[in-house]
Amino acid sequence: MFRRDLRRIRFAFTSKMLWKRRMVFLLGAVAVGVASVVFAKVADGAQDFYVHTMAHTPWVFLILTPLGFGLFAWATTRWFDGAQGSGIPQAIAARRSGNPVHRARLLSAKVTIGKIALTCLGLAVGGSIGREGPTVQLGCAIMVAMAAFAGLGRANGLVLVGAAAGIAGAFNTPLAGVMFAIEEMAKSYDKRLTGLISAAVVISGMVSLALVGQYSYFGSIPSEAFASIGWGAVIFCAVVGGVGGAIFSRGLVAMSRARGRYLGPLKKRPFVFGAVCGLIIAVLAIATDGFAGGSGYGPTRDLLEQGVATPWWYAPIKLLTTLLSSASGIPGGLFSPSLSVGANIGAALAPFMPEMDIRALAMLGMVGYFAGVVQAPLTAFIIVMEMTNEVHLVVPLLATALLGAGVSRLLAPEPLYHALSFGYDPTPDDKAQAEALKTESTKPEENEPEDTKAAPPRV
Repeated sequence: MFRRDLRRIRFAFTSKMLWKRRMVFLLGAVAVGVASVVFAKVADGAQDFYVHTMAHTPWVFLILTPLGFGLFAWATTRWFDGAQGSGIPQAIAARRSGNPVHRARLLSAKVTIGKIALTCLGLAVGGSIGREGPTVQLGCAIMVAMAAFAGLGRANGLVLVGAAAGIAGAFNTPLAGVMFAIEEMAKSYDKRLTGLISAAVVISGMVSLALVGQYSYFGSIPSEAFASIGWGAVIFCAVVGGVGGAIFSRGLVAMSRARGRYLGPLKKRPFVFGAVCGLIIAVLAIATDGFAGGSGYGPTRDLLEQGVATPWWYAPIKLLTTLLSSASGIPGGLFSPSLSVGANIGAALAPFMPEMDIRALAMLGMVGYFAGVVQAPLTAFIIVMEMTNEVHLVVPLLATALLGAGVSRLLAPEPLYHALSFGYDPTPDDKAQAEALKTESTKPEENEPEDTKAAPPRV
């Protein structure tokens, strides 16, 4: 027994393959942390451009938004196929795939660079999108690229690790990164993988802290905001959030699958469809003083930190523009806009429940709607807690998340990201290339005898 333990310990410290895997893992997690911070800074700059331009020359978006959406959707289809939308469905499809050509295409450097660049441009022209989903695809791509560079084989586990590190880096939410990988990506618990995920999140988080310091995504909320919590608000936010999340989910899946007499042919013309979506968003953004466009981060932070209420129509209009942005074919996530919609669902209840602080209602609405959209209640619960640095609403937030996800499942049985992921299954070209590679790898070498199994001649 002792000798066996000694051999195992010696192998752990002397195996070149194990050290190669550790270095890939370490350098990959560091790279994800750095890339997440850089992407966040550029995306924030693009969002600032939208806010500044909307405040001074709003009419320009009647040209910028439809033209930008049309060009970005066309460019994505033409040169960066696989970069459309959030990035999380692509990560799920890549992890599920046993086809190395398919996985490499979805997580290639070309697709990832296009995703990052076009997401930032989409924010600049007023798209109701976020950077969180694209950061997940970025994290997965970095991890898979590191594994390929080191000559490692299976990369499915690294896809999961990259996704967790991406979520943690995007929001500065390490626990949410771990839970997202387990609940949404893997849909199961694996002890060994969970340890790797946790380590990657820690490394990526340390890099983020070193570069930008400790911060809370939506700031800090004073504890007095949670002095009174009504369970009626929990039920309202969960039911309305669950129904709203199901409507969004079913609408996006239907539009992405392009069924119908009119939508199907229109989706085959990405420039036209993108431009139509962009024009509707531009008109709504100008009519609402910019609220309908952008990530929604600014109004949501003002609501949570200072209790600044938005108009009652904010949530339904923002839901619509997020749906159009996600379905248009341009790259961009939906975390930030969805959290913004949810926060304002809760805030709309404030006139009817004056005994509750509007900030507490906003948090309940945020977790209820987000859980309804993604149907991952524990991820929604943890991500809202970490992004607001709040621990006073643990039980109400968890109850709202669980009930909201349950209501959503009744109306939309297919979880959003997994339903969308089937649109990124292997193409016939992927299958043909994978088969050709497999055939090539099994061919005998030119200098190898034809019958390698033949016995050597006797001397």
